[in-house]
Amino acid sequence: MRSTITIILTLCLLGLQAHYDYEDEANKRCFVGSIFTMLGNLLPDERQNYVQLYLRYRITEQDVVSVEAKTWRYFKPLGIPYDEACKNPEEYFPGLIRKKGFALAYQSFFNKGLYATVHLMSAWYDFIYTNEVKFDNGFQNFNTYRLGYPIKLSKRTFFMERSIAITYRRHLMEMSEAFKRQDGKWSKSLFAGPGLHFGYNL
Repeated sequence: MRSTITIILTLCLLGLQAHYDYEDEANKRCFVGSIFTMLGNLLPDERQNYVQLYLRYRITEQDVVSVEAKTWRYFKPLGIPYDEACKNPEEYFPGLIRKKGFALAYQSFFNKGLYATVHLMSAWYDFIYTNEVKFDNGFQNFNTYRLGYPIKLSKRTFFMERSIAITYRRHLMEMSEAFKRQDGKWSKSLFAGPGLHFGYNL
């Protein structure tokens, strides 16, 4: 996770300051895209197997709805903040959780490109021992509230979106006791999580 954050922050500081005007994109109704977090799959210490794809549709110049599909796996509670605790092996699960689900999102642009987005995700979980043997499953609602700003990378085609987010997740249903002890130590909300999405206007 630390390496992924470094990549995100580096890309955010590249100085890509192209002006974004949502009125200029009004005739581009559909978008497809993903998130740069997937670059973490290239790092041997991450092992996230993170995949995310989204399809967006512009209702008006300022209002966008989207459907997102995502999957990844993780070895420690998602509520751990970005500090030294992330590197503490004592906070890891006794295995891993593989997550897959979909989200519905609403995005509203205001103030010359600044936007706010609400993501409502339903997710299914597999609990897996370290030897890759599945032993339980669960379900969870996972919500994300995001504030950001888009950047054009090419005329009417490619773009990026820098953002910060607040996430909120309910307790996993039917969670293994060994996993629940670790997960229960941490907040169900996480503040100021960085995000860097990219997309293509169809």
